[in-house]
Amino acid sequence: MNSQLAERIREKSPTFSKGQRLIAKFIEEHSDKVAFMTASRLGATVGVSESTVVRFATEIGYSGYPALQQAMQEMIRNKMTSLQRLEMTSNNTELDHLLDEVLDQDIGILKRTKESINHEDFYRAADALVKAPQVYILGAGSSLALATLLAHYLRLVFDSVQLVEATSEATILQQMIRAKAGDAVIAISFPRYSKKAVKTLKYASDRGLSTIAITDSPLSPLAEYSSHLLLARSDMVSFVDSLVGPLSVINALIVTVAIQKKDEVAETLKRIESIWDEYSVYEKVDESGQ
Repeated sequence: MNSQLAERIREKSPTFSKGQRLIAKFIEEHSDKVAFMTASRLGATVGVSESTVVRFATEIGYSGYPALQQAMQEMIRNKMTSLQRLEMTSNNTELDHLLDEVLDQDIGILKRTKESINHEDFYRAADALVKAPQVYILGAGSSLALATLLAHYLRLVFDSVQLVEATSEATILQQMIRAKAGDAVIAISFPRYSKKAVKTLKYASDRGLSTIAITDSPLSPLAEYSSHLLLARSDMVSFVDSLVGPLSVINALIVTVAIQKKDEVAETLKRIESIWDEYSVYEKVDESGQ
């Protein structure tokens, strides 16, 4: 069990009620299971009310049960395989409750992302991008989808944006061979962290590039090599990681740099719309219904 969590429980244990002692014992013995249990399910499992579980979380210093659950999830996140995550969700969540639970979890992730991100770092990162002659973007695994989206929109803002293919370290370094001081690199990675993303950021940092890390924690291995650290929550939803937090941060980053380069972006968009119309890229919809 997480040493900080264990210490909190030890410090408060003399004041625990009988029900709270049952909860503490179950957490100590089954923290991997509790990480995916709702407060009501945990209460039913140990034989106490949901409100007792919530009071237990606040008693040991958390803002509520979700914060306690998050601490336990972070503790085991890098240790569990995808199969173990899937089995854990299957054992702890009823099928007809999955939609609501996943949506509620994503809402919570967005709230925690808003609370955790440093606004000053965010705007400094945007300024660094605006000043960069060349922008490199890398995301491995599920983060590739985020990197691809970011590259797609930043190409409407900047003349030179490269989505780095992370097939191998040699391929990455080959694509960045012309990178120089003043350029910017954005690396995106969440647990389990990509070694390729970490090494890319180190390579860029060593060469004086502006390094922007989009990750989940100051303890992320990307943080050491980032000149701008953008924190976004990315909690586990079964065998997948929820990406709504980093996606929202990326959306904000795209809009911020676009507004700073508004005149250039407006001209680019005007030309693009003209080309799309000329070549009938998109189907026109008759809104009159006729």
